[in-house]
Amino acid sequence: MELFWLWIPVLGSLMLAELLWTLPIDQDQGPRPEDEELAEDYLRRFYNLNPRGRESGRGIRSTSAAAMEEKIREMQNFFGLRETGGLDSTTLDVMREPRCGVPDVENFSFYPERPKWKNHTITYMIARFTPDMTREDVEKSFRSALKMWSDAAPLRFIRVNHGKTDIVFTFARRTHGDFFPFDGPRGVLAHAFQPGEGIGGDVHFDEDETWTAGRQGYSLFAVAAHELGHSLGLTHSKDPSAIMYPNYRYHSRTQYSLSKDDVLGIQTLYGKPSRKETQAAPKKCDPNFTFDAAAMIGNEIVFFKNRYMWMRTTKTTYWNRLRESHSSTYLPSISSHLDAAYDIPAKGVAYIFTGHKYWVVQQLKMKSHAGSIYEYGFSSRVRQVDAAVHISEYGKTVFFIGDVYYRYDERSKRMDPGFPRHIQTDWPGIPRRVDAAFKLDGSIFLFSGTKSYQYDFRRNKVVNTISANSWLGC
Repeated sequence: MELFWLWIPVLGSLMLAELLWTLPIDQDQGPRPEDEELAEDYLRRFYNLNPRGRESGRGIRSTSAAAMEEKIREMQNFFGLRETGGLDSTTLDVMREPRCGVPDVENFSFYPERPKWKNHTITYMIARFTPDMTREDVEKSFRSALKMWSDAAPLRFIRVNHGKTDIVFTFARRTHGDFFPFDGPRGVLAHAFQPGEGIGGDVHFDEDETWTAGRQGYSLFAVAAHELGHSLGLTHSKDPSAIMYPNYRYHSRTQYSLSKDDVLGIQTLYGKPSRKETQAAPKKCDPNFTFDAAAMIGNEIVFFKNRYMWMRTTKTTYWNRLRESHSSTYLPSISSHLDAAYDIPAKGVAYIFTGHKYWVVQQLKMKSHAGSIYEYGFSSRVRQVDAAVHISEYGKTVFFIGDVYYRYDERSKRMDPGFPRHIQTDWPGIPRRVDAAFKLDGSIFLFSGTKSYQYDFRRNKVVNTISANSWLGC
């Protein structure tokens, strides 16, 4: 029993109250019994309300009016509502929103000290996948969520496939071994445990929900990003723009970047990220080697992997010359690993994409300025770009995201109508996902997994296929 109570404060779960209350409240008659029960359950879970028991007959929990009013005011204050102390319609609407199950107010008897990981290199494992998404999309959702936190603090996440690990991701239904059973569709979405031994740090997702890469159902990335905040030791934020705000936001742009409050919280626990690169160079000739991004910058083809880069000149006399370095050496403004890149030779610039940001690079080793990918016209459900390439003959830039692609007109500065479209429909011979791309002479070179595809965009066909790391002399 003691272990059960120890787990309560570290549990994070996203709750979606059943939409059973659609009629407005009659202010003269006061809230209905079901509204009172909803409120009491909510305040008990999130604001430490202690009911005294149940009244006979009605089945409604009995709590003193003064205690209820105090807790309602506390909840209204947290969400920036008018502090009436009563169950007005606005307050009840907020209580019905999908949200995380960690209390909004800290119970210091449960938190004698702020928990955090002692080792800043944190291992994780995916114990079970969901059939709602491809394994690739699940893995990418988790990587993106982890990257948000590692970009803001000196944390490094390493995936392992077996043995002891710090954070375990899994999908489960109903009772699944942690004393907090899931309740089927439209209830608890997920829960997480704060840093610690055993189950500490683990994140569980309810398999009875519909998980998605962002279009319908619940965004796995958005839920994982929030729950990972708890796995790292963070509590809730009052800032509606914060990842750690307790209520779930459907397709909100604020779900895809850390707010100042999130950054302050994680850096209070772990410090600021180090500018010094200590990560070893990736093993470029590994048969499983893949690229994150590629682009032409000046007279060089630049390839990116993690926070490392290789530069290969296109000058015939120096074709075999290959330089390599940490990306921070040549891109001092960019501290995180790259997702995509493309260049516009006529302008003499390259665009580098990291998460929801892009960077304009005019010259290597020089400072660059940033913008938001949403300036291109992407919807808020797009959280990052997988690959990009500019086709100067048409004045178009192609963005690959998941199994679809977008086409952007660089002259009119807007997305072409009718997009996104499926990659496999319009790019015959190219796999359903693209990791990196660049254009050289009359061909587009597309990288997917361990393969590089030479694509003739005028004839709309693949003309050659080689291993991706052949570009690095392997």
